Amino acid sequence: MASAIARQSRSIVKAVLSREQAEGAGARVRRSIGRPELRNHDPFLMLDEFNVDKNGGFPDHPHRGFETVTYMLEGQFQHEDFAGHKGTIGPGDLQWMTAGRGIVHSEMPVKSQTRAHGLQLWINLPKEHKMCEPQYQELLDGEIKRATPQDGVVVKVIAGESHGVKSQVYTRTPTMYLDYKMDKNKTVEQSIPASYTGFIYMLKGTAYIGDKEFKGKAHHTLTFSEDGTDSIKITTKDEDAHFVVIAGEPLHEPIVQHGPFVMNTQEEIYDTFADYQNGQNGFERARNWQSSIAQ
Repeated sequence: MASAIARQSRSIVKAVLSREQAEGAGARVRRSIGRPELRNHDPFLMLDEFNVDKNGGFPDHPHRGFETVTYMLEGQFQHEDFAGHKGTIGPGDLQWMTAGRGIVHSEMPVKSQTRAHGLQLWINLPKEHKMCEPQYQELLDGEIKRATPQDGVVVKVIAGESHGVKSQVYTRTPTMYLDYKMDKNKTVEQSIPASYTGFIYMLKGTAYIGDKEFKGKAHHTLTFSEDGTDSIKITTKDEDAHFVVIAGEPLHEPIVQHGPFVMNTQEEIYDTFADYQNGQNGFERARNWQSSIAQ
């Protein structure tokens, strides 16, 4: 039996338009988190909506100290790293990569297609996990569980939980990542742990968020209030909407970032540069390595 008492919803406190910019080699991204207006949103460091044609991509580059989550929307992306891990992900597929103490990899579109379109999220790792061994969690579209809270609302549960459906992805930093597709004239409530920070990134259409129905449009990042409430209300009106709901437990730790390296102190960043340049402490396999897919 439904409760007669409506739950209070979190509200939207900031909306940031993700403007297109160049990144990698011939790639275009719409960066939301990571822009000057929203430098980071603890525990999240960056969110890019990428569009890459067959001549672009992200050739060989290192990471340390965080996780990258690549979620494909259209097309196919190839991946290869210095440990011999290699594969291809396509529409709806997920790669959750824990860089930990060090990864050098390449991410390139499949050359036979017109474009690769998707999202890449960077999630910070707590201090005790920054130097863990690298790990991959990869799920094909059909392996990602769905929740259907009502007709016309489908939620892909990439991480965390939605309407009784739990993801099998292990998150070192507690995280929920939900892909929502809603038909027009629908209203849904999504539970979010009260301690989590979070946001919605609009991919398509228009949604109205919270009790005050903040209007969310495509390519905008909408950050949630942090007021101790544990749900967000989302409504569609005269058009369908496609968006992701992302939230996580803030780490409340210092963030020192230099490009693809994210640590807690400047000294740790200096050490990381030394490790990368000298091929040590996790970067032993980086020396003279070149991916085959970026050639």
